Amino acid sequence: MQVTIKYFASIREAIGRAGEQRETAATTLAGLRDELLAVGSVYDCLSRGRAVRMALGQVMRDETALLSPGCEVAFFPPVTGG
Repeated sequence: MQVTIKYFASIREAIGRAGEQRETAATTLAGLRDELLAVGSVYDCLSRGRAVRMALGQVMRDETALLSPGCEVAFFPPVTGG
């Protein structure tokens, strides 16, 4: 299925682009993250040892969230406020 992926803050800087359209066989956010990590080192900023927040359809979700055709996924680092 086709999904839209958006990258924010330091993740966008590390990957070198703000987003992409991607064909995926993944069914969950975890699966999509694993697919991206398998592509190559450009996606190392999404590695399991790093704190990465995820949103699906502009709602914060955990890795078990199910993807649907045409959905929007966002990856971003944790943010602190003050």
